[in-house]
Amino acid sequence: MEIDTSTEFGQRVAGHLENDQVVWLTTVNPNGTPQPSPVWFLWDGDTVLMYSQPGTPKLRNIGQRPGVSLNFNSTPGGGDVVVLTGQASEDTATPAAIDHPAYLEKYARGIEEIGMTPETFAQAYSVPVRIRPTSLRGH
Repeated sequence: MEIDTSTEFGQRVAGHLENDQVVWLTTVNPNGTPQPSPVWFLWDGDTVLMYSQPGTPKLRNIGQRPGVSLNFNSTPGGGDVVVLTGQASEDTATPAAIDHPAYLEKYARGIEEIGMTPETFAQAYSVPVRIRPTSLRGH
């Protein structure tokens, strides 16, 4: 999926993907109920990378139903809505967080604020998940 950055909306989307610290990942549980979770992420221009603790409901949901959505916080009045939908999967080819300099640079402060080091974070959040957006909507 390409983002048309020649438009104001596309520029806002690109800004969120490059600069926001948190995106809401929504998976679907076995009984069909959407399950939103705030996650840290890294955009590489084509896909979203996040790291998860093993054995979480979101990983089980992704394993059984890989269709997900990502959305950013809107303005308090409901403006600046950005929703991406796509397919998620565990990505065993991606290095651990400790070996991903761009991810560590983006979240160095956050990792420290939750009382972890890059090493302990990488051990706890050891499952890389790759999300491939296929559609975009918003205003």
